[in-house]
Amino acid sequence: MTEPPRVPVLNIANVLTMSRLVLVPVFLYLLLAEDGRDQWWRLAAFAVFAVASVTDHVDGNLARKHGLITDFGKIADPIADKALTGAALVGLSVLGELPWWITLVIAVRELGVTALRFWVIRHGVIPASRGGKAKTLVQVFAIGLYLLPLPTGLHVVAWVCMYLAVVLTVVTGVDYVIRAFKLRARGKRAVAGT
Repeated sequence: MTEPPRVPVLNIANVLTMSRLVLVPVFLYLLLAEDGRDQWWRLAAFAVFAVASVTDHVDGNLARKHGLITDFGKIADPIADKALTGAALVGLSVLGELPWWITLVIAVRELGVTALRFWVIRHGVIPASRGGKAKTLVQVFAIGLYLLPLPTGLHVVAWVCMYLAVVLTVVTGVDYVIRAFKLRARGKRAVAGT
């Protein structure tokens, strides 16, 4: 029996993931420049955030399509996602544009889900759900709206999107907790049955 070919860690999918991590401090610098009040700096911050967000979609597709999935990528990709989203939320809260409670709810959920994944890893992997993917999409869209220098009338759209993101964040967080406990219980039953 032949061994499957080893996927090199240095591949295009992982390079895109790492580029997302490198863009986080660049994004934060642009967001916080001129106390976040200059529209050109804000547009530049939005552009970097948009590019970094697109790399998240592209790197996953490339990894799956071309068989470039690595253990490094499995760990680095969610870290890069959380670093980008977390930096945006903290930056917006520092600027006083987003209430800290929203940033904290999202941060606690993200850290909690990460901890749950490690807690059950020996019993299996909790795959991303449709709700989790929808949550990520709505979060990125809402953050994008907050980053843009919108006319006053459109701030309501940003608020609605952010509140929807918070609701999805909480609901999918509860779903992950339930799935983690079920997976762990199944794993324990399987071990006890052997």
